[in-house]
Amino acid sequence: MYVVPPPQRSDLGSAGGGSGDLRVYQTWKGSNIFFLQGRFVFGPDVRSLALTIFLIVAPVAVFCIFVGRKLMDDFSDHLGISVTAVAVVFTIYVLVLLLLTSGRDPGIIPRNAHPPEPEGFDGNADVGAGQTPQLRLPRFKEVEVNGAVVKIKYCDTCMLYRPPRCSHCSICNNCVERFDHHCPWVGQCIGLRNYRFFFMFVFSTTLLCIYVFAFCWVYIRRIMGSENTSIWKAMIKTPASIVLIIYTFISMWFVGGLTAFHLYLISTNQTTYENFRYRYDRRTNPYNKGMIENFKEIFCSSIPQSKNNFRAKVPREPALPTRPIGGGFMSPNMGKAVDDIEMGRKTVWGDMGTMADHGEGQVTNNGRLNIKDGELGEVSPDIRTAVEEGDRSGIHPRRSSWGRKSGSWEMSPEVLALAARVGEPNRAGGSSSGNLATENQHS
Repeated sequence: MYVVPPPQRSDLGSAGGGSGDLRVYQTWKGSNIFFLQGRFVFGPDVRSLALTIFLIVAPVAVFCIFVGRKLMDDFSDHLGISVTAVAVVFTIYVLVLLLLTSGRDPGIIPRNAHPPEPEGFDGNADVGAGQTPQLRLPRFKEVEVNGAVVKIKYCDTCMLYRPPRCSHCSICNNCVERFDHHCPWVGQCIGLRNYRFFFMFVFSTTLLCIYVFAFCWVYIRRIMGSENTSIWKAMIKTPASIVLIIYTFISMWFVGGLTAFHLYLISTNQTTYENFRYRYDRRTNPYNKGMIENFKEIFCSSIPQSKNNFRAKVPREPALPTRPIGGGFMSPNMGKAVDDIEMGRKTVWGDMGTMADHGEGQVTNNGRLNIKDGELGEVSPDIRTAVEEGDRSGIHPRRSSWGRKSGSWEMSPEVLALAARVGEPNRAGGSSSGNLATENQHS
């Protein structure tokens, strides 16, 4: 399983120049890529954007050179120039829509620095003597939307309850409002703040394909009329037109089908994510306001402001305090398998650290194993042998941390892993035998 690496805070500090010079985009915990000092925010697969631009610009360039230029000679001056000019202007318009889709905040919800306050105690948690009961957040909450009850889910990564229609994208590692899908062709999530531009981009690309496709056939018909030849001979005289006709025909099926699908989603006020999960097949869609109102919501409503100011200055993060082992906050997923993957949620370092804090009491937070004098019997034979051999040979690489009465011993991660698996019954039996062995040695 792929594990997201922890952020390198040292690099961020050097990039900012000082403790107060760090900005939000420099300390961002998602997988986004920023340009022009946080003015443009892209997804981690922003390189695919270059391929998309090439697939749009290249056929238009071929059309202007091999078809539009010829039509300028066949038609009158203004009409011939207009054919090429419209193709160029329309292509620029499509590229602007592509940039507005992929280079802006799609509706990212800022993650919390700390989990929300738990509402109560978990009565099922096993609490030992002298330990603080664990607090567990509920996995789901219920909210009312347009008179219907909707369940919202807790996000372990962002440490918040997702608003309705929000989902966590594993590619960008963010919770996105009105999450539709992550589009690899634009290298960005499609959400509340860029869905309008995404649909306009797909629809405009469809119109551009139809435009190029139509005028390629017009040019072939002009050759047939001027030379009084068959369609096959006319097509042979302009191979560029044949290539463009095939290319645009295939592209129209792709972007045209996508346009039709999203027209259906807009008319029923669904998202791609909701539709693919069959969310409203057996119950009423609480967001459906009727076809006209649904279209107004997408195209006539104002786009909400971003909840993130990526260029704002932030203070350097302080060191995290040591948490007690006996009690504290428990994630809804603590102690059980994570079956809520959403968009392929990855394991993050915060989850691993939380699970590590709930280990047996013999492992401390600073990576040391507390062993009192004569208590080697509670550990496995491998650990006891390693300790006794090191003591006989007189080799004490970390002697300062090992006391005769009590103390701690620096151990490797493998030894700590073995020690963490030692059970409570073994500790009781091993402790008495270990104390007896120590008394014999002292006598």
